[in-house]
Amino acid sequence: MKLLQIIPAAAIMIIAASCGGDNTTGKNPYQTGESASAATQSGESIYKTNCASCHMAGGEGIEKVYPPLAKSDYLADRKRAITQIIKGSSGEIVVNGQTYNNTMPPQQLDDAQIAAVLTYVYTNMGNTGTAVTAEEVKAVRASL
Repeated sequence: MKLLQIIPAAAIMIIAASCGGDNTTGKNPYQTGESASAATQSGESIYKTNCASCHMAGGEGIEKVYPPLAKSDYLADRKRAITQIIKGSSGEIVVNGQTYNNTMPPQQLDDAQIAAVLTYVYTNMGNTGTAVTAEEVKAVRASL
């Protein structure tokens, strides 16, 4: 019976350890002048590398462990979303009426990468937001 208690805890620790990381998978369309469509593709790649292991491929999260990004009311505050990626967080947050109490490490992404991944999240997964620019991220970073 003890083994059945250890396996889920170990799985959660492995997932948590895999969150974040450094994306070195290529150019960023916000720096190269590529189209918004290319930016979304780059954002998707960054998402898969840095976010999906916790928030899941479709952004659904893991109930009571990692909050959803899909159809997420937490994203209404763009500055908070940008800050979350830059600084990480620990402690309670409320997303779609559900309380989560976990840690998200700061992500090692530059302003253009944060803009690309947030643009992907804001324009996919049932969200209806608009593109985030590297300049917007830079301004938030400067205010922290």
